Amino acid sequence: MLKTIAVIGSGVMGRGIAYTAAVSGFKVALQDVSTEALEKAKLYVSSELGRSVEKGYLQAEQKDQAMKNLSYTTDLVEAVKTADLVIEAVFELMDLKIEVFKQLDAHAPVHAVLATNTSTMSPTEIAAQTSRPDQCVAMHFFNPVHKMKLVEIIRGLETSDETLEMAKQVAKQMNKESVEVNEFPGFVTSRMNCLIGNEAMNMLMEGVASVEDIDKAIKLGLNHPMGPLELADLVGLDTRLRNMEYLYKALGEKYRPCPLLVKYVKAGRLGRKTGAGFYNYDN
Repeated sequence: MLKTIAVIGSGVMGRGIAYTAAVSGFKVALQDVSTEALEKAKLYVSSELGRSVEKGYLQAEQKDQAMKNLSYTTDLVEAVKTADLVIEAVFELMDLKIEVFKQLDAHAPVHAVLATNTSTMSPTEIAAQTSRPDQCVAMHFFNPVHKMKLVEIIRGLETSDETLEMAKQVAKQMNKESVEVNEFPGFVTSRMNCLIGNEAMNMLMEGVASVEDIDKAIKLGLNHPMGPLELADLVGLDTRLRNMEYLYKALGEKYRPCPLLVKYVKAGRLGRKTGAGFYNYDN
């Protein structure tokens, strides 16, 4: 029975996955090379737990247990030494993910499943760098993890039925729905999101409508819960650009990144995390 999860990377996605796993009853080790990032993750978890108790989503004893379930470390070897499942949530850079997976393969228990939270990249290519490609899979969570109901589960070429089923069971225990996707660049959701968001950016650049009116049109006209430019700010424009560049390389011209997106990233306007993107976030 799977009881222990290690999450590698304590950024927005990593800390969200760790929080959700801890609340769901798993023992969780959250690892990052940055002590500053880990401190931010601790503050996030504490804040979210407190807010959930205040709103009645969790009982006080559930909050206390979740905090006991979570540990934080900069030591990758320490984080994964007893893990049944390791979820990698580092930047969307293939070389970085491969390097992390090599370390996970060397130090995680032989029975452990290795999952990548990639939103676009090939789990087959990542898994091929390990001695256990049958125990590798992609589990694509969505931001904010504790609120979003879906996990895309992407099977690599060598992923076993047992590994796939385990990923589905973990998603279910985290109170998520899952969909099984055959590996292809961008999977289902990222291909659609990137196209919609990129077209919204092109329309803004062409002067078709304002940021606010483009988002309002999509929310009220197409019933999306969030506008595409607002969503890009939430994801991070640097992350969106990396995704677009990968899909452009893999799938061709229709995924060419909008020049306005490139300009914003060069200017350091990365969205909510820097206080400015397509919108300004004074607070």
